[in-house]
Amino acid sequence: MAAVLSAHPQVTATLVLLLSVLSLAAGGKLLVVPVDGSHWLSMREVLNHLSQKGHEIVVVAPEINLHIKPMKNFVMKMYPVPFTQEDMDGNFQGFSEDIFVEGSFVERVVTFYERQKKTSAMFLSTCQHLLFNKELLRYLEESKCDAVITDPFLPCGQILAEHLSVPSVFFLRGIPCGLEFEATQCPNPPSYVPRTFTGLVDHMNFLQRVKNLIFDIPNYFLCDFLFQPYAKLASEFLQRDVSVSDLLRKASIWLVRLDFVLDYPRPLMPNMIFIGGMNCAHKKLPQEFEAIVNASGEHGIVVFSLGSMVSEIPMKKAIAIADALGSVPQTVLWRYGGEVPPNLPKNVKLVKWLPQNDLLAHPKTRAFITHGGSHGVYEGICNAVPMVLMPLFGDQMDNAKRVESRGAGLTLNILEMTSNDISTALKAVINDKKYKENIKRLSELHLDRPIHPLDLAVHWVEFVMRHKGAPHLRPAAHDLNWIQYHSLDVIAFLLAVVLLSLFISVKCCLFCCRRWCCKKGRTRKPTKSKSQ
Repeated sequence: MAAVLSAHPQVTATLVLLLSVLSLAAGGKLLVVPVDGSHWLSMREVLNHLSQKGHEIVVVAPEINLHIKPMKNFVMKMYPVPFTQEDMDGNFQGFSEDIFVEGSFVERVVTFYERQKKTSAMFLSTCQHLLFNKELLRYLEESKCDAVITDPFLPCGQILAEHLSVPSVFFLRGIPCGLEFEATQCPNPPSYVPRTFTGLVDHMNFLQRVKNLIFDIPNYFLCDFLFQPYAKLASEFLQRDVSVSDLLRKASIWLVRLDFVLDYPRPLMPNMIFIGGMNCAHKKLPQEFEAIVNASGEHGIVVFSLGSMVSEIPMKKAIAIADALGSVPQTVLWRYGGEVPPNLPKNVKLVKWLPQNDLLAHPKTRAFITHGGSHGVYEGICNAVPMVLMPLFGDQMDNAKRVESRGAGLTLNILEMTSNDISTALKAVINDKKYKENIKRLSELHLDRPIHPLDLAVHWVEFVMRHKGAPHLRPAAHDLNWIQYHSLDVIAFLLAVVLLSLFISVKCCLFCCRRWCCKKGRTRKPTKSKSQ
């Protein structure tokens, strides 16, 4: 066969062409409605693999964004929005400035609330301009996509999936208020499942369980604050009353970027698939970084990044950090775009970008200083690098607590930490063997799985495309109301039966007693007096 092919190059070319056509014919069409930022960077890995397998990927995104740029293997459909790139960049840059703002706790909360309100308005406006773009909507309706993959952090993608009547796949780390557990009908007992933002572990004492239960109240209001505008928008667009929770219940599969090596064991529903660590594949280091690592000698390197949202920090804090980094013999690669601290030590290299995962995979990496984003934390676990965590906002505090509770790192309060605190923590994770041993054990557990999480994610997306959803994984709980779900109607019925039976039994006993007493009174004979 090989001889025939080599002798007839035209035959070879024809076969290759036929195989490529068959590959495309077997592929489907996937509509992607992503969330910008690190959410997109994670999802992009799955989309690249789906594209390589012959699927057509149609990405719908606003013209103004942070990271969603045109790619040759995707069909990019961009739509206009009523704000500029400067507006977006300035708003997200403001997040990092707000983190370090000085003032009381109340003042910081108010500042964060105002920033969140402005960001939420920007996201909502983006969704409105997508849904009411008639030309784009007509294109999507005519495209006949097999499925939609979206991040329910913003429910715009699910509104579009409902309009197009196609099954959806959710790709997420989590929803801040825990709405995913209500939407999937997944048991979520507060006795051992820590709530978001509590910083608790799964083994809690009484007072911690009280705190965990109380946190469900603000979570409820947080959900209302975040998603009520989308419920109103969805009702207007779909022309029927609908809640965001109702929309999210329609998802076929939930791809959750978690793994029980980091997260605490808890109940899951059949359509919830954990794919934490799917972004851990690494490549060869670029030449300039390879040269820096090789020049570090026996001490190795430390990787330092506070994520894509923070490019600079206040000079006072930068000076304290630089002073601490100079206290270790390792070469420190610090991703930093701000003004250079005047006390920058010789062992610290400032870079505007670094191949984080590729550096963490290098055997000379001794520690990882991170803000605690799920992306970076899983890269640290995959590559068995102990961590110093400086959480900034969102789920980062909870991620840091989980790493620390596993004995794989130390957490610092970025607002209160001193140069000595940073130096002590960094030296501890580098020199104390227990941190390296613990993170190595986590890494071995995480990597010992029958299928890679990226392949698992790709499989379930294709599954939904092939079978037009996954209704067999949908629990009957979705068809019950709150009273039926908690069996309150059954309990009330059984209680009524017991009370009625008790009432009848008591009445029967009283009736029998009266009959017996009356009968005894009639049969009793009168006694004669002695005088007679």
